[in-house]
Amino acid sequence: MEIRIINGSHHALPRYETSQSAGMDLRANLDEPVTLLPMQRKLIPTGLRIALPEGYEAQVRPRSGLALKHGVTVLNTPGTIDADYRGEVCVILINLGQEPFVINDGERIAQMVIARHEQPELVAVDVLDETERGEGGFGHTGV
Repeated sequence: MEIRIINGSHHALPRYETSQSAGMDLRANLDEPVTLLPMQRKLIPTGLRIALPEGYEAQVRPRSGLALKHGVTVLNTPGTIDADYRGEVCVILINLGQEPFVINDGERIAQMVIARHEQPELVAVDVLDETERGEGGFGHTGV
């Protein structure tokens, strides 16, 4: 599959870092560093615009290293980029850590996973089929 992309950033196109990577790293495209104070969120541009095929989405997910080391994560995880969106891909980052975090131009801030999806038809019914689990949720199945 090919995905058309406009690279309005001054960085290389995203790429898979290993042959079995699920996601491509997205980089900040900034004119100057951005500081995220604790509990602050900001929209960080990537300079990228994509055209996904119908039936696909791009999911924007956190980078585990940023989350573990600094408490910086993607706020609306996973963020969804629909196939008909043509605007710039931006990432909503939040600093859940205790120290200010500086985002520099070119820094890897998130990862993007391309996934197939479907649009099922919803059918209203009065009763659902019975299962062993039933209505049990939120810890119902144990540890």
